[in-house]
Amino acid sequence: MTDTRQELLDLIDELAVVRGKVTLSSGREADYYLDLRRVTLDHRSAPLIGDVVLDLLEAEGLLETIDAVGGLTMGADPVGTAVMHRSVVRGTPVDSFVVRKEAKKHGMSRRVEGPDVNGKRVVAVEDTSTTGGSVLTAVEALREAGAEVVAVAVVMDRNTGAKERVEATGIPYLTALTTSDLGLD
Repeated sequence: MTDTRQELLDLIDELAVVRGKVTLSSGREADYYLDLRRVTLDHRSAPLIGDVVLDLLEAEGLLETIDAVGGLTMGADPVGTAVMHRSVVRGTPVDSFVVRKEAKKHGMSRRVEGPDVNGKRVVAVEDTSTTGGSVLTAVEALREAGAEVVAVAVVMDRNTGAKERVEATGIPYLTALTTSDLGLD
């Protein structure tokens, strides 16, 4: 594991793992909760998240071919922003976007905010994924907006079926870290 990944994993373990019975947004019960917003919005972690996701995209040969990253608000917002900022520092700039749960009722009535994604190659990102439902909602909105979704990239996968569900749609599912890396499985 690279130093960046290990440093991020240590911060996730310190800041985001809440042990005890919880009900997840999917309705499933778990013995722990991963509150990744405690990490994605932390000043120490955000640059690490950007680098880890960029490393993942580069390893898959996608970094030079994508235009933007982002996903369903709220979990994906800080991930997309971290990737955007770190991409500039690394000399491989990519834009970021935000996908609303539903289109605004006023103004431009857009569901995907930020740079126009029509005709662009994009990666849908997520902080953590259980069933893949949130990221697939983002994928649907992106496709409706004319984007070509080339992959899904998740910072922390719970190993509970999201990968299989996303890949069943024909989209590659890329994972930076899993709950196994934290010893939670």
